Amino acid sequence: MVRSGVAAVFPRDPLLRNGHLLAISSLVSAALGSVFWVLATHWYDEEVVGLSYSALSMTLLLASIGQLNLSDFLVRFVPSAGHHTRRMILLCYAVSAVVSALVAMGFLLLVPAVAPGLGFLLTPVTAACFVAATAGYAVFVMQDGALTAVRRPGWVVGENVIFACVKIGLLGMGAALALFSGILLSWVGALAVSLVIANFVLLRRAVPEHVRVSTEAERPDRALRYAAADYFGSLFRMAAYTVVPLMVLNNLGAEQSAYFSLAWIVGYVLYLVTRNVGSSLVVEAVSSPERLVEHTVRMLRHTGLLVGAAIVLVAVLAPQILSFFGPEYAEHGTTLLRLLALSALPNIVVSLAIDVWRARRRLRWAVGVQIVMCVLVLGLTKLLLPVLGITGAGVAWLATMCLLAAPLLIWRARWLTTGSGRSS
Repeated sequence: MVRSGVAAVFPRDPLLRNGHLLAISSLVSAALGSVFWVLATHWYDEEVVGLSYSALSMTLLLASIGQLNLSDFLVRFVPSAGHHTRRMILLCYAVSAVVSALVAMGFLLLVPAVAPGLGFLLTPVTAACFVAATAGYAVFVMQDGALTAVRRPGWVVGENVIFACVKIGLLGMGAALALFSGILLSWVGALAVSLVIANFVLLRRAVPEHVRVSTEAERPDRALRYAAADYFGSLFRMAAYTVVPLMVLNNLGAEQSAYFSLAWIVGYVLYLVTRNVGSSLVVEAVSSPERLVEHTVRMLRHTGLLVGAAIVLVAVLAPQILSFFGPEYAEHGTTLLRLLALSALPNIVVSLAIDVWRARRRLRWAVGVQIVMCVLVLGLTKLLLPVLGITGAGVAWLATMCLLAAPLLIWRARWLTTGSGRSS
């Protein structure tokens, strides 16, 4: 029944169908994530919320470092892997989990020097949960990439719903037991449940079906070189996303960090929609490289309409959205949220340009754009936080995206062409 409903509602073209499902996954995850943080702000005080969100931001950053951007690697190479698919996925899982755990333990050793505000992570139980959450989240991100690569985006929606619902339930248990680390503990438990269910579906059903219908089974040439270059660029992109909350915490304190964090959670959804839609573009480009320009133009149009409508809603309803978390969040975060929403429009061009370069394996340009993004966002945020408060971070994101998107649009013929050159 679900399959019939999806087939009736969504386009039959796999590019748009899978892209829409991945966009819905982002929206559903964001909606349930907002419920999670609404409950967190009511069950925990502002200091705990600010510290917990900063800790989880570091979890995301460290997982991004540790997973070596192998999620995008799977999206790029699994569609043509054939009978190598299962081995490729499991190998990526093992490498990323081990590296992420080691990176998390290294960060804990540096907490007193680089992030004294996160000193609560150094208790034995909390430290173990932090390491487990980092390793688990790395695998969680990769399973999304693997499900997307085998054209099972519906299960990307499903596993995000499972993760969010279990997380909310465990959050309530933590609040009832008055656990200071209840927010972090709820993430660990929810990750464990989601990983077990989603990977059962992936490895026992989706992968065998993908192997059965595959018409080719090739090992990617120069895979390590591609993975290294793609990973290097992704570090700068994720640093821009995840270091800013820590900068707010260190410069403005835990309370302002809480106000920033909740506005960022809502605004980042618009970035996530574009990123997930771009994954569908990469998957289809592997199967039909000659249609990449056509697919990209269509995806720009559809994503622009979808995200543009969402930007208008967020800009108009920003105070009401943030008031769900509490009146103080609406008072301090409305302007920030509107700026973040506006920045999501030029981000469409930036994000899809990076995906086009990734599909063509022309990673030099993709890496360069992500480096410039990181430098501009962090540099402008550092300059503007003392002057404008948390609003300065929103100005930094809007200015950065406009400065990157403008030349990409002006010289679009240099990346949006039918050329097939490769360069890692």
